[in-house]
Amino acid sequence: MTTTESGKLKKAEPKKGFMAVRTDSTVTHIRPPRGWLALNLRDLWLYRELVYFLTWRDVKVRYKQAALGIGWAILQPLLTMVVFTVIFNKFLGVKPDAGIPEAYYPIFAFAALLPWQFFQGALQRSSTSLVANANLLTKIYFPRLIIPTSAVTAGLVDFFFSFMVMVGLMIYFGVPFTINLLWLPLFLLVALLTALAVGLWLSALNVQYRDVQHMLPFLITIWMYASPVVYSLDVVNVSDTWKVLYALNPMVGVIQGFRWAIFGTNPPGWMFGISMGMVLILLVSGLYYFRRMERTFADLI
Repeated sequence: MTTTESGKLKKAEPKKGFMAVRTDSTVTHIRPPRGWLALNLRDLWLYRELVYFLTWRDVKVRYKQAALGIGWAILQPLLTMVVFTVIFNKFLGVKPDAGIPEAYYPIFAFAALLPWQFFQGALQRSSTSLVANANLLTKIYFPRLIIPTSAVTAGLVDFFFSFMVMVGLMIYFGVPFTINLLWLPLFLLVALLTALAVGLWLSALNVQYRDVQHMLPFLITIWMYASPVVYSLDVVNVSDTWKVLYALNPMVGVIQGFRWAIFGTNPPGWMFGISMGMVLILLVSGLYYFRRMERTFADLI
């Protein structure tokens, strides 16, 4: 700026042979989070559109060039229900909860398969999501937490179609619709958070140790037998101490909650409270561990 004879300021013209340079530009520095308190969960909301697009991409890729397409979301739980009914109910004599007619065993099994297959699929996808999206991790910046989150939420599409089958089965077998069904979104949310919590741990570990993806099928198989998927909670005849340990499995409360919402018998009660507490512990610790390891993903993957 220069001063004229009248005392007014005027903008100085660049001298001949020199280039005028703007100095009002801003520079954004992207640094890895520091400390155990930097969760930055607000980034999930800021990048919500990316969560949507990655979720929809996972759904389309899963059924790409599949003759039945989304029909597999219906066939898988339906055929599994038939196998469970024939093997466990007809051959081995496994019965539903007390107060539920034995003829309802197909719905009894399907009520457990709904949350279980959602949890199983979500856990499988989220645990290997970081390695499967290595090209994104090494090229652009975005909150890495979005990748396992979108892998989990992609299973909601399959769940919707499977639930439509459940509605048809309830109408066919004459199971009444009650107000307890309004609790199903809560139980589904707990199943989603369980898959996300465990998926955060396993996905971060899988970046460093690829043994995780080989261990995962075995872990899911053991977890299914440790959950009341094919059997009733009534057959768990153990002491109260062992029942508390059994309820530490979050899927126990979720599966029993689904069956109670559909049939109205044997409510989950205190077992669901213990399962909820375990989910919160797994989720919070998983978030901290994931954010702690996030800075090393691009180097290790």
